[in-house]
Amino acid sequence: METAEHGRAAGRVGALLALTAVAFVTASLIIGTRMPAHLRMVWWHPEILVALAWTPVGAFLLPHRPRLKVAWLMVGAGASASVYVLSLNLGPWADLHGWPGAGFITWLGTWLWAVDTYALTLVLPLIFPDGRLVSRWFRPVLVLACLVPVIVCVHLTIDPGVRRWHDGVSVYPFDAIPPPISAIIIATLAAGLFSVLVRFVRSAPDVRRQIAWVVYPGILAEGVIYIGENSPIGDPLRNITIVAVPICIAIAISRYRLYDIDLVVSRTLVYAGLVVVITGVYFALVGAASLLAHGRGTLAGLAGAIVAGAVFEPVRRRLQRTVDGFIHGERDPYRIADRLNRRLQTAADPGAALAVAAEVARSALHATGAVIEVLDRDGRTISAEDGVLGGRPQLIPLVWHGEPVGRLLFGVTRTPDARLSGVLARNLAELANAVRLAADVQRSREHILRTREEERRRLRRDLHDGLGPTLASLAMTVDAARITLKTDPGAVDALLEDLRATMGRTIGDIRELVYGLRPPALDDLGLEGAIQALGGVVATGDGPRVDVRVEGDLQGLPAAAEVAAYRIVQEALTNVHRHAGAGCAEVRLCLNGDLHVTVGDDGVGLPAHVRSGVGMSSMRERAAELGGSCTVGPGPKGGTLVRARLPVNGVHP
Repeated sequence: METAEHGRAAGRVGALLALTAVAFVTASLIIGTRMPAHLRMVWWHPEILVALAWTPVGAFLLPHRPRLKVAWLMVGAGASASVYVLSLNLGPWADLHGWPGAGFITWLGTWLWAVDTYALTLVLPLIFPDGRLVSRWFRPVLVLACLVPVIVCVHLTIDPGVRRWHDGVSVYPFDAIPPPISAIIIATLAAGLFSVLVRFVRSAPDVRRQIAWVVYPGILAEGVIYIGENSPIGDPLRNITIVAVPICIAIAISRYRLYDIDLVVSRTLVYAGLVVVITGVYFALVGAASLLAHGRGTLAGLAGAIVAGAVFEPVRRRLQRTVDGFIHGERDPYRIADRLNRRLQTAADPGAALAVAAEVARSALHATGAVIEVLDRDGRTISAEDGVLGGRPQLIPLVWHGEPVGRLLFGVTRTPDARLSGVLARNLAELANAVRLAADVQRSREHILRTREEERRRLRRDLHDGLGPTLASLAMTVDAARITLKTDPGAVDALLEDLRATMGRTIGDIRELVYGLRPPALDDLGLEGAIQALGGVVATGDGPRVDVRVEGDLQGLPAAAEVAAYRIVQEALTNVHRHAGAGCAEVRLCLNGDLHVTVGDDGVGLPAHVRSGVGMSSMRERAAELGGSCTVGPGPKGGTLVRARLPVNGVHP
């Protein structure tokens, strides 16, 4: 509430000063109409534009930003310029009529221009855009900038004749004033421009765009003003720069995101270069035609105009490409894609390739930062970052063959070219998919390694904790039998019977151990016969009927593929028996390049919320180990359908 009230109060003060400035300028012009021409102020005086342009713009900004020192500086400088404009006509008018105080008014008209001139050219660069100095080291510069109008006032009070006149506008030439004053003004100006450069380098992208909006016309205005202090300049050029700077300041503070300063600079450079080139071509051709056709000036001018018109569009396109390359860098999306691919070929691994891609994307999009995020199949994120994103990054989804594989985040102050973004996104989607595949391969390797180590640990445990003690017990029993045979032969029979029972159990344990490594039925019956036998076991008792169908010759399959297919069918039939409540199940094996395994049933189907248990995970992992896939879902006619694809060409027995 206090901020809104403060804004309204600041707006009222600004509006009052703006109206006062307009009233002073109007009063001065009215007074000028009643004075001799050699005494009155010229109608095109630049201070009129300062008063009528800078003051209203500053007043416009104050209600929105009541604490903005830049706006108060603009309003104050414009008000000072209006007082100066009034004094230029009111002083001579008062002197003609013998009014008291005429000398004071004339004295104000001698130097008051220095307040707005040096406030806007020396103080404003130091505090734009937030009203603070970029560093405490610039405090002495700010003090000097504020002292310059005082120094000029004292100097012109002592030596008012140092001023010169150009078309009714006073000039304060550096070659006619004391060197120390010139040195102070020039050094302060240079320090202010250096402050702008330091602020631009240190600032965030949004602040850089604000600075660019003011630097673009501001440098030209500074040059025009200070060149005008030493030599005559054109009134239109000076007046245009005076009006353009406050407009650009208003855009920089309130609407810098709405308009693209790069586009303004680009068009200015292109058409300025175009004017120079076409003018040079025109006059060169006119001169050449005049030499060849004496006395035919009209034909020479016509020929020059035709040729200049013919070269206009090709020159404009070439200049536009050159300027765009200078401002934006490379903009051809296919060249950027080629550069990306060449850079990726030098990457050592997928992680390094992702980092290279982030760097190229940031450079191509002219972003402050870029992040490429790849989402793997387990929901984990793999990312690479280059630069700083900022607070409001833009997003481009990365889609590979209709499947989202990641996203590109980048921080810019304007929307990038759609064609460039599209080509870049397609190339990055290919890379993201490659990174996902590399992550899948790495996880498969890690899983195989873990599985192998777990299997070795199980074997060691079973051999050490099971078979080892059993064999030791057998050896002890044999020793006991030998000793007993000498002393009590009748008791040996019981020991041998116990020894035989223990050996039987040990043989069973060894068979179970071997069965865990590879089902014996695969070696005895083959894959088809083993699954037929497995179906017969499931169908006993109250189990469902199991039909097995085989397409293709399953002889000579790799051992790993046989084991994976058998275990997947075994787990699927176990689930059918335990959970499906099915009357029948069908197992189908089809060898067509890959081995396709399907197990379907007519049971109750999957629950609404399926939780992937150990069995389902085991089936998927066995298929993934071979580079295949396994899915569990509803069947086409109800029930549950397990589908597995097992590559066999790249799997060795």
